[in-house]
Amino acid sequence: MPQTRPDPTPGAGNERPASALRSIAVVLAGGSGERVGLRLPKQLLKVAGKPLLEHTLEVFETSPDVDEIFVLMLPGWTEDAEKIVRNAGFRKVTRILDGGSSRDETSRLAIAAAGDGEAKMLFHDAVRPLLDHRIIADCVTALDTFAAVDVAIPSADTIIVVDDGIITDIPKRDRLQRGQTPQAFRLSTIRRAYELAAKDPQFTPTDNCTVVLRYLPDVPITVVEGSERNMKVTYPIDVFLADQLFRLGSHTPPSALSTDQASALLQGRTLVVFGGSYGIGAEIGDAARELGATVYSFSRSATGTHVEEPEHVRAALEKAYEETGRIDFVAVTAGVLHTAALADCPDDVITDSLQVNLLGPVYVARAAHRYLAESSGHLLLFTSSSYTRGRAGYSLYSSTKAAVVNLTQALADEWAADGIRVNCVNPERTQTPMRTRAFGEEPPGTLLPARDVGLASLDVLLSEQTGHVVDVRLEPVPGPVTTPPGEHGDSDPTQPITDALDHVEGAAAGGDTLDSADYRG
Repeated sequence: MPQTRPDPTPGAGNERPASALRSIAVVLAGGSGERVGLRLPKQLLKVAGKPLLEHTLEVFETSPDVDEIFVLMLPGWTEDAEKIVRNAGFRKVTRILDGGSSRDETSRLAIAAAGDGEAKMLFHDAVRPLLDHRIIADCVTALDTFAAVDVAIPSADTIIVVDDGIITDIPKRDRLQRGQTPQAFRLSTIRRAYELAAKDPQFTPTDNCTVVLRYLPDVPITVVEGSERNMKVTYPIDVFLADQLFRLGSHTPPSALSTDQASALLQGRTLVVFGGSYGIGAEIGDAARELGATVYSFSRSATGTHVEEPEHVRAALEKAYEETGRIDFVAVTAGVLHTAALADCPDDVITDSLQVNLLGPVYVARAAHRYLAESSGHLLLFTSSSYTRGRAGYSLYSSTKAAVVNLTQALADEWAADGIRVNCVNPERTQTPMRTRAFGEEPPGTLLPARDVGLASLDVLLSEQTGHVVDVRLEPVPGPVTTPPGEHGDSDPTQPITDALDHVEGAAAGGDTLDSADYRG
């Protein structure tokens, strides 16, 4: 991308050697949904606007470490899986098969579908939609050294052994971990383990690693660190938790494209930015223009364009389309912030906040739909970390930003069949002229450069993902450990969650704010 960062080093995580073994992700989607109280398979339950299965497939589809995806579906529901794959445009899904009556039988079917020869196979629960690319990469890499890999996290709870309602043992927690998926294997290893298991009439495995552990005891199974977020949706409370985790938005920006890659995707394309006179919007437009796109920038201050006026929005889009014959990308960075107690807010302030921050994106989305459907384009909206938790003095702003997140997720689902991608960027506090006017000079290094946010936003626009809330964060500066060793006792695996919540609330307290008198650019 222009000026601010070097092109990715060829071969450094972007492409694997041609000689590398192919990696096959097996998505086990055979659950019935009974424990969630559903009449349809739980993997088809919609969370954050999309079926759980689609969320999970998207993680593997966008992973650079996965070559193929097999979907093993509950018998009778394969057409539903096929529709999800078709509408989402997943290219890596090469098999959609009926699963078996058990996990064991389903795994055997996947192994048979992989054919002869060697490969890396990752078996993953379809109802673990919050898997991240780091875990996948760690599993694939571990298979270069080991033939079997499990994913696990430390147990935050004390585990007790109970017989007939009586505790019979309390194992030491420091040796206990909670298993997750994927479980990964060399194809020859898992195939051989199941061949041996088939000869045992007492065979009753609960997962794939058990098969290797029992029938190939000489094969070491290494453990890759999992994630608290990599939860399994099993009970009704899990549905709520998963939905909230998606709502909080934890997606990192897609991998940065090289200048050549970005230029190839932008040549001959048209980008329209609402709120693009300066700040983040201007940086998106400048970067796209440098890479060969035709850019139209509209704002209240520069062109007299008000996003809260539907006719202004329509006129702006019509101008861009008439002059270029296409609109491929639309970004809405316009927004206003008024900080005041709601009871003291004049009517005009309330109206302005709701119209610009919520109706503006709605009007732009509605008017842009026909153009983006024609080009299979991309709509990019913007939120703020304050959407995760409303705070005193920010009620209007944070509530409208929460609504924009829901709008993003809903439109991503609603427009999937039209080939339109819809995403939302959630930038940390960013250095813009408006922020400086509103808050004065702030300590160096505490704000994101607007250029960085603009480039990350452009990477999102050029990606294939949809329905994501993408966090753009200031990289932490390495420093000394300030907590004395042992102050908190043993390592607490819940600490990362606490730190994350503190970070979210801290960012919200900082404002991620805009000048109350103008648009964010």
